Amino acid sequence: MTAPEPALSVVVPMFNEAAVLPLLAARLRGVLDGLGEAYEVVAVDDGSTDGTAAGLAALRAGWPELRVLRLRRNSGHQAALVAGLLRARGGYVVSIDADLQDPPEVIVEMLRRARADRLDVVYGVRADRSRDSRFKRWTAAGYYRLVRHLVGAQMPAQAGDFRLLSRAVVEALRALPERSPVLRLVVPWLGFASGEVAYERRERAAGRSKYPLSRMAGLAAESVTSFSAAPLRVATWLGLAGVALCGVLVVVAVLAWFAGATVTGWPSLYVAILFLGAVQLLCLGLLGEYVARIYTAVQGRPAYAVASDSADGEPARPDAAELADSLR
Repeated sequence: MTAPEPALSVVVPMFNEAAVLPLLAARLRGVLDGLGEAYEVVAVDDGSTDGTAAGLAALRAGWPELRVLRLRRNSGHQAALVAGLLRARGGYVVSIDADLQDPPEVIVEMLRRARADRLDVVYGVRADRSRDSRFKRWTAAGYYRLVRHLVGAQMPAQAGDFRLLSRAVVEALRALPERSPVLRLVVPWLGFASGEVAYERRERAAGRSKYPLSRMAGLAAESVTSFSAAPLRVATWLGLAGVALCGVLVVVAVLAWFAGATVTGWPSLYVAILFLGAVQLLCLGLLGEYVARIYTAVQGRPAYAVASDSADGEPARPDAAELADSLR
């Protein structure tokens, strides 16, 4: 007999999280078993190089609801998250990180809210970031202001990747042509009925953060260039501003020449060359970001490749169907 589809899937992307696995399993299983409904936990091993794979295998031996999806290489947090979402089978799908900064206990309230209010999306919103450093709070506030400007007011502030999605939203994500969508922006953009559940973000339970400043900056850049053409318009306006300024300088120079007040010197020329050079390089850099994305799309390479899925009972083959699934 075919096993019934679970009511809830919980997707957990992981990269070198062996230290936190026992703590995660104890808390997450306690919460989900208490629901009294069929569920599955989709642990996505994003090419870990520590004992994460062995730890998941040991946990799965005594936890039949645990499903292990292993990627062939480290593809990044967003790619691992998409891989888990598109393979999840539950009527509702929750995504949560493995570090326990987002408390699993909030999942119960998310599910209750989705059913009671008939919501397709429930965001976990961080009500208190006092545990974060001042610099991280400042950069996070800047990021959320930026993405809310791009997506609109439907993008909740202080909402990360801890969210609940209905099956309808997951299928809408599957239908998108984007190979590596930034879910923080794409999910609000879809326009499904949504709500929020506030919670207090905790310290990492074990291990080290996988999101240093460089990756946060990369996520911000990818969010902007993958979702909006605004930077190209910025380049256009900078070019127009440069042309206008140069026009003013030409008029000033001509008037000075007629007045006989011209003095041979390098400062004004030096500043003008620096300004125009900076504008040109910035515009070329912005264009290069979009050309790079076009080049990546033309290559047609999948954002991730699945090595195995414990739900299949055998290693997944990298055939055309699998690659097509990872592109959707």
